[in-house]
Amino acid sequence: MSALAARADDGSHWGPMLERPLTNMATTHSWPHRHLLGIDGLSAADVGVVLERAETYLQLSRQREKKSATLRGRTLINLFLEDSTRTRGSFELAGKRLGADVVNVSSSGTSAAKGETLLDTARNLDAMRADIVVVRHGASGAPHMLAEHTGASVVNAGDGQHEHPTQALLDAFTIHRAKGKLAGLRVAICGDIYHSRVARSNALLLGLMKADVVLCGPRTMLPRDANVLGPTVTVTHRLAEAIEGADVVMMLRIQKERLGKAMMSTAREYSRTFGLGPRVLAAMKPDAIVMHPGPINRGVELEPTVADGPRSVVLDQVEAGVAVRMAVLDLVGNDGPGVMRREDAPASRSKGKRA
Repeated sequence: MSALAARADDGSHWGPMLERPLTNMATTHSWPHRHLLGIDGLSAADVGVVLERAETYLQLSRQREKKSATLRGRTLINLFLEDSTRTRGSFELAGKRLGADVVNVSSSGTSAAKGETLLDTARNLDAMRADIVVVRHGASGAPHMLAEHTGASVVNAGDGQHEHPTQALLDAFTIHRAKGKLAGLRVAICGDIYHSRVARSNALLLGLMKADVVLCGPRTMLPRDANVLGPTVTVTHRLAEAIEGADVVMMLRIQKERLGKAMMSTAREYSRTFGLGPRVLAAMKPDAIVMHPGPINRGVELEPTVADGPRSVVLDQVEAGVAVRMAVLDLVGNDGPGVMRREDAPASRSKGKRA
């Protein structure tokens, strides 16, 4: 059966066997964070709050009328100082569906490209009275620095090799809908682990939710200190060992833009050793799902027949991305501590506190 044939009739991406809505994950828990800077620092209950609210927004997104007034009158600035398609597009769509005024700022043509420091950018954004700033930056820790110098709530959309929290949350959402749980699952994450903020955030979140995580890749693309990601994380250099008994196999691309030196011989050799094709797929559990955060290098880490096959939930991840980011924007914009108390923002801005 093709991937399209397995899709539900209502236009959703999940097939009938994968439609397991999330409910009652964190009903009595309130969101305690003003920002979302990483998975590190979240509790399992925090994750449950995001996933449960994302379920509400997934259902809203499937309706003909997709708009909500949750963030009406609020200003959302998407500050993307690294290239992005899916993440930026889903944050823009999420903000608009929540009723926010959305401003997109990209790397080309910005003051940052002309030499403006991140601190000056933060102060200028604060002067514009933005309520939420979503930031993607090539430097690890940039969102944390921004959060210290602006009165807005800050959401990390990927910082260097550090974290990508909303990707991990949408991946967890997708897995839970496909499998009905997270605890006790075996999740194999394969590819360029060393440079991947997605791998780091997923390992932290899945470990937090009591899933077993195995990281797999060439020796030159695996971190030496993977054990710091949690007691449920293990490492292997063999793809066959990683996928054995796995409920979820998440493939990652080779991040050529971050490679400081040669870490593999050729793309063909990498594909032969660590690529997921029909032969490897046949050795996986019959009900295992295949994931990829995108963009996919077809024919390298994923063969087209696998990427487009019935066990692939790649498009489900894309759909989940909008719902999860709607949930995150709603939570930091409405439920987090200090929201609407802008006079409490840091006094380090140029001209002092706001009036």
